[in-house]
Amino acid sequence: MDINTENGSRAVCKAAVRMAMSDTRAEEAEIKRELTEQGICAAAVDFGSDFRIAVPKMLERAVVAAKREGVIGSSHAEEGAVAGAAHEAIQQISNKCVGLNLGGKIGIARSGSHISVCLFFALGLLNLNDIAIGLGHRAV
Repeated sequence: MDINTENGSRAVCKAAVRMAMSDTRAEEAEIKRELTEQGICAAAVDFGSDFRIAVPKMLERAVVAAKREGVIGSSHAEEGAVAGAAHEAIQQISNKCVGLNLGGKIGIARSGSHISVCLFFALGLLNLNDIAIGLGHRAV
């Protein structure tokens, strides 16, 4: 099996990271076009908030963006997979975020049964920022 040509978990996770790290809507659209040619559906959504109230909003934003862009359908299993992957990504960065503001982008990608969500955020207070990235994967 050639891991670089099969759209398994590794390819989908890389796609989610690329979407989350895009700087502009134009770059996001170009990455999305490239991924579509590779058989990967993708979406991204900007996000910013105080971390204390952010978790439910991030989960909701990820699910809504994935549905809006056709990455998932309306089934409970697909929505749960995106929410679960987003929650996993949040858990990976939560220790750095407590008490701080965060802003950045959520990237979502899917190929077949593989779904990945990436959070790429600047977090901090005033202009004292750090960078955090979290990545979650689920299979539907």
